[in-house]
Amino acid sequence: MEFTGKVALITGAASGIGAGVARALAGLGARVVVADVDDTAGQAVADGIGGRYTRCDVRDPDALTAAVALTAEHFGGLDLAILNAGISTGMGLGEDFDVERYRAVMGVNLDGVVFGVRAALPALLARGGGRIVVTASMAGLMPVPIDPLYGANKAAVVGLVRSLGPQLAASGVTVNAVCPSFADTAIITGIRDGLTAAGMPIMPVSAVVDAYLAVLRGGEPGECWFVQANRAPEPFAFRTPPGPRTADGARVDLARSGLTTGGTQSQENT
Repeated sequence: MEFTGKVALITGAASGIGAGVARALAGLGARVVVADVDDTAGQAVADGIGGRYTRCDVRDPDALTAAVALTAEHFGGLDLAILNAGISTGMGLGEDFDVERYRAVMGVNLDGVVFGVRAALPALLARGGGRIVVTASMAGLMPVPIDPLYGANKAAVVGLVRSLGPQLAASGVTVNAVCPSFADTAIITGIRDGLTAAGMPIMPVSAVVDAYLAVLRGGEPGECWFVQANRAPEPFAFRTPPGPRTADGARVDLARSGLTTGGTQSQENT
């Protein structure tokens, strides 16, 4: 992909991975809208790359719709939707569990992706297609006992991306996930010392940014790329689970069946 002239909207772009991707894309000629709830830091990132800042709480679908509309109005369209906003839970399911915190984290990590895809699709389709890349996590590919609720959020994101991949590809929209291990961002502040003591390597943000660029340039629909220290990023090879069979033993492949979300609908009993 040639990034010159492309228009990107990036959520959670005031710091960390989002800010790194914003700077990298702008450096390659893209026009970038920085979306976040940290107005000071977000505006600083936008000013530094010649982009535009907009306040956007990704838990609110209207906020994401407004961010996409601003992007299209300011830069003439949308080519790349980078859905990066995310937070850790900092709790388990014991006495430390807090319902409001749980809902807030679910709202950012999962709802923010769902609402973001839904808001971005019309603008991407209006340009004839584009790319959606979501920041998931290795926590979505493997057990993470230190934050099981975060793992649940990210596993849901991975499942969403895998299922949307073949559906959106027919419309010219490629959706992927980037699944980093521990990177040097604010999200590991509370566990940094423990990670270091355990010998866990902490990646520089630049390593995740490089993976993002690789996915944007060559990711296939529905792929989820892992990013780990001292390894080249690549698509995670999911094992094929046992699938349904017809009476004559033929395998049923729903991904190639032509069924869409509108193809089957549940109905209440009457």
